Amino acid sequence: MNYRLMGKTGLKVSELCLGAMTFGRETSEQDSWAILSHFVAAGGNFIDTADVYTQGISEEILGSWLQTQSRSDLVIASKVRFGTGPGPNDVGLSRKHILAGVENSLRRLNTDYLDLYQVHCWDEKTPLAETLATLDGLVRSGKVRYIGASNFAGWQLQKAVDLSRQMGWEPFTCLQPQYNLLERVIEYEVVPVCLNEGLGIIPWSPLRGGWLSGKYRRGMQRPPEGTRVELAEQKGWGESWSAYANERTWDLIDTLLAVAAEAGKKPAQAALNWLLHQPGVTAPIIGTRTMQQLEDNLGGAGWDLSPAQLARLDAASQPAEVYPYNFIRKGQRS
Repeated sequence: MNYRLMGKTGLKVSELCLGAMTFGRETSEQDSWAILSHFVAAGGNFIDTADVYTQGISEEILGSWLQTQSRSDLVIASKVRFGTGPGPNDVGLSRKHILAGVENSLRRLNTDYLDLYQVHCWDEKTPLAETLATLDGLVRSGKVRYIGASNFAGWQLQKAVDLSRQMGWEPFTCLQPQYNLLERVIEYEVVPVCLNEGLGIIPWSPLRGGWLSGKYRRGMQRPPEGTRVELAEQKGWGESWSAYANERTWDLIDTLLAVAAEAGKKPAQAALNWLLHQPGVTAPIIGTRTMQQLEDNLGGAGWDLSPAQLARLDAASQPAEVYPYNFIRKGQRS
């Protein structure tokens, strides 16, 4: 597996990141250990979790496995923001919650430091300066090496970058957004901020909950039993059947299947490879439930779609052009 620099830093991470959200939920501890070990054996060094994944069990499983590894060889990332307890301060990006959150994550992960600590989502109730100053202190203390954000709008991310620069605080080095062939709206505002400011992009849901895995084909009337998409329909999650079972999705999947067959790869591998070629992307986060899914996803790296194949996927997945972006684009001609 190849390695890429995280944004403007000197931190080298594998071009695929292993997401641990399924650990302790769909994936047992034993299977999680096997997946982690296989990922590292394949050259992966970048692993992402969060304090809310299975209410901390994901971190605990990763932490127990870490005791069998060379800690310095790995880049371990976690996140803070959402509720981890019943108290009024067990949520958000206040100084109190961040400091409690990092201590709890370090304890569960059995480590003295986090390589990357990310705020999991924007918090409109906490002053941004309070959040950024607290994160800066964690880097200065040595408990955190780098900081990042997830699920920010473009203006929110730019505001954070500008305030950190103004105050001399540790800047965000990366953003973790949803990004895939089915969801490209971040290309309007978020990606340009990342490119302009030198933040690495580490996309979550690169296969959109399985929609881009090859399981779904035109003519299907419902999701296969036991799939994440079926569960999403019941839970009201974003990757539900009702959200994507439409002509735009089927047209894209038709193109993805054709391109994958032409390249001699699986659809999931072609979808991941497309993402690896997008400007600013450092490492898509692959969230696997089984060893077979991990094997399939690992096959998304180490090769290249042709320029023509990338262009076909670009065209098939192009989001609708809306105001003011269409107006601005046309205005550049005058």
